[in-house]
Amino acid sequence: MSDQYRPAGGLPTTIPPSLGNAAQNLLQRVCAICPPLAADPARTELARRIFAASPFAARCCLQQPGLLDELLPADLDRSYADGELRTAVDAALTACDGEGGSGDEALMRALRRLRRREMLRIAWRDLSGAADTDETLRDLSQLAEACIAATLGVVQHGFAARFGTPRSASGEAQSLVVLGMGKLGGLELNFSSDIDLIFAFPESGQTDGTKVVDNVQYFTRVGQRLIKLLHEATGDGFAFRVDMRLRPFGNSGPLALSYDALETYYLTQGREWERYAMIKARPVAGDEAAAAQLKALLRPFVFRRYLDYGAFESLRELKAMIAGEVARKGMRDNVKLGPGGIREIEFIGQAFQLLRGGREPELQTRGIRDVLALLGQGGYLPAADVAELRAAYDFLRRVENRLQMVADQQTHSLPGDEEGRARLAFAMGYPGWADFLPELEAHRARVQCHFEAVFAAPGGEGGNDAAADPCAALWHGDLDAETLAPQLAALGFSEVQALAARLAELRNGRLYQALTSRARQRLDQLLPQVLRAALESGRAVAGADIDSSLADAALERLLGLLRAIAGRSVYLLVLAETPTALALLARLFAASPWVADFVTRHPIVIDELLDPRQLYDLPDRAALEAEARRLLGRCEAGDVEAQMDALRQFKQANVMRVAALDVQGELPLMRVSDQLTWIAETVLQIASDLVWDQMVARHGRPSCQVDGETVHPGFAIVAYGKLGGIELGYGSDLDIVFIHGSRGSKAVTEGDKPADNAVFFARLAQRLVHFIATRTPAGSCYEVDTRLRPNGSSGLLVTSLEAFAAYQREQAWTWEHQALVRARVVVGNRRLRGGFEGLRGEVLGRRRDLAELRREVREMRERMRRELSRGDRQQCDLKQDPGAIADIEFMVQYAVLAWAREHPELLTYTDNFRVLEQLGASGLLKAQRALALSDAYLHYRQRGHRQALLELPPLVPHDPGLDAHRNAVRAIWARLLEEPAGDPATVHNP
Repeated sequence: MSDQYRPAGGLPTTIPPSLGNAAQNLLQRVCAICPPLAADPARTELARRIFAASPFAARCCLQQPGLLDELLPADLDRSYADGELRTAVDAALTACDGEGGSGDEALMRALRRLRRREMLRIAWRDLSGAADTDETLRDLSQLAEACIAATLGVVQHGFAARFGTPRSASGEAQSLVVLGMGKLGGLELNFSSDIDLIFAFPESGQTDGTKVVDNVQYFTRVGQRLIKLLHEATGDGFAFRVDMRLRPFGNSGPLALSYDALETYYLTQGREWERYAMIKARPVAGDEAAAAQLKALLRPFVFRRYLDYGAFESLRELKAMIAGEVARKGMRDNVKLGPGGIREIEFIGQAFQLLRGGREPELQTRGIRDVLALLGQGGYLPAADVAELRAAYDFLRRVENRLQMVADQQTHSLPGDEEGRARLAFAMGYPGWADFLPELEAHRARVQCHFEAVFAAPGGEGGNDAAADPCAALWHGDLDAETLAPQLAALGFSEVQALAARLAELRNGRLYQALTSRARQRLDQLLPQVLRAALESGRAVAGADIDSSLADAALERLLGLLRAIAGRSVYLLVLAETPTALALLARLFAASPWVADFVTRHPIVIDELLDPRQLYDLPDRAALEAEARRLLGRCEAGDVEAQMDALRQFKQANVMRVAALDVQGELPLMRVSDQLTWIAETVLQIASDLVWDQMVARHGRPSCQVDGETVHPGFAIVAYGKLGGIELGYGSDLDIVFIHGSRGSKAVTEGDKPADNAVFFARLAQRLVHFIATRTPAGSCYEVDTRLRPNGSSGLLVTSLEAFAAYQREQAWTWEHQALVRARVVVGNRRLRGGFEGLRGEVLGRRRDLAELRREVREMRERMRRELSRGDRQQCDLKQDPGAIADIEFMVQYAVLAWAREHPELLTYTDNFRVLEQLGASGLLKAQRALALSDAYLHYRQRGHRQALLELPPLVPHDPGLDAHRNAVRAIWARLLEEPAGDPATVHNP
């Protein structure tokens, strides 16, 4: 904890008059039995102030003479190391064997005397300012944990002597695992807290002793004795009050349950408040392996794989129930449960844990202070809010502890009497109540403000009040098309007949009737918000006035989304709980049917709209790969289905982020292509690594003998087309070719199930295509096209670099060399990358007959135009018409094939823009002509990009600007590819 959360200092130097006489009397009595204290004036004065704040501390000294003498030499002035309390408890329980009385009496006496010692030490250090809140809570928690674990060990040892070892049906030894719940689980125990426990054991069975009992009976008896030894009050008091009500079925349930019984309960009957309680569950005693198994078993119940916005709804309901109870019992001054109290801070942190913990395991931490820090680091809460919440938590926990240090009583209520108020203010370091109370109320007010902001009920002003909100009145009224149409028109929609029919069908159709009551409730809550968001999207996209056509489109597409997600009501809740995300979604849907279709098919990407900070901060290539590996790292090893889903979710989420910014005009076209290309490269890299590992695990690494040395050949993916040219669009296929580096002799894998290298790489490529292209419930990553490989669809799926080189040198057609202009390795080791780049340079840089090259390029382009162009006098085909994109691409490819031998700088890049820049910079094209081609290319791509987002073909009406670009391109085409070869300067400077 940073210094700003430490107590401001120790106790005030002046003791309030109402406390002074009692404190002085206690001090005199303690000094009479503790000469070392009496001999140290400075410590005597500190003791007087501590006894004024905590009469309990003085009573500890009086009840156990010699206790303070034992602590004074060193323990009051130092922090304990981890494990030190457990060592002390073990030593105390070992020593009690020699004391008089029965075994239980001696054990209970030892536990209680040790607790008294440590509680005095903890109170002394806390009140004096020597310990911060972190240390106090940690020591209290570790003391309880050590007592539970040591006592359980003694109890199980005794029971094993009577009944033998409990075993499973297969004979495996069993041990009780004790789950610490609540503040004990979070290492945040308060001074006089109960300890909430759950007892569990791995498997049913029976003991192996002469007196056989079944495991349920055995562990129930163990639990009963453990509770007695800790909980029962004796002349020395109690060790810890034990509360077992958080176990399944509460007080009416079995005291100890097998793991199967626990899992069945939580799967079939576990309630939302039990998920909340389980966040902090932590094994505090028992076999470590069994405890780890139990943690893994409980995790899916607590943390869902999706973003769980139901957590906010459930915790809001739970808080309302608690608030009602607080109001009924007049508990406003309860610093734990009252307004702005400790519980509200915990609810804030735990809501985000339940919401995101399944997808972000780092949020599965138990302590609320750590959770708040993570929420700040992750940007889920503003740093200033986190600072205020942590400061309030520290303050309120100190108030709670110092209330309880007065008499070791479990109280959370502010005192109502003058003496009690004076004592609490003094214990908190304030001169009096009038100084302390405003600080307390300021912290509570800030907490309550943050709580209300996080848990504000969705729907905005008016909510679903039909009297105040015409959108709510429409949805909650008489839903038939004739009644709806004029209401929709009054709101500002135009295509009211069609929209009215869609709304009526949604409300009155089978889908709505088949929903659960909770899903219907959520849909009813959401629909008025959807209507408002659709109307506002028309204004947001069009300007000050509502564009009814945009509002119509937004509503039509949003209704399609609702039909798709209605059966998964968590998405309804997500949109209802986050009106900003719904508003953004409506704007995107109004602007782009492609986005609407994408989100409807992959509703998980809605998650990306919930965090504006993340949405507008696009990752670079390295950050994308780190994100993907982090997501895949959360999958269990060998769970291919989970890995495939995780990779798809990664791809869809990041594409959604790009699309959201693109549709809003926040990204230039080139950045969109870069991002989409990087996403595809990341998917290919991650998928290749996963499939490679699977294949190597089965067959071993490929190896071969080259010149007498063993070589381990690699595998590479060569990108062609838009991926190779860094021009990927939203719906683009991946044009890829697979090559491997195997050559020489003895080409076989090294594993127990060896395979010929050619077979290994063929299976690797097949699995990789399956991994990327197969449609799962999470969708597919990409369609994969491998037809550009040697010999096309009839050729081998994977070829060696040697065979690929031979094909390119001896058999490839000119159009295949044209395709090679945009080819680059996107996955592969350095050797294969270098080998491919060398081959590409060799092939593209060979000397060619320019007249023959122009003829072949021109004939191929004319053939494409005849077969593919769809333009006419009214519309231009941006891709295939004369003077369009394909003409520019063919000219770039011709230029590289024609001049790369003398100008190898043309081989540096694979994208058309930078090749055109090189052509202009080198003088091979006049600068103004290279610029004209670049401008036209960008114009065509931007127009085509907009058409794609509108789900329209690349056909646009003729206009002067477009025709000017086409004419310029056609003129350069004629000069470069149609005029006969003449003077080299004429060719090089057309």
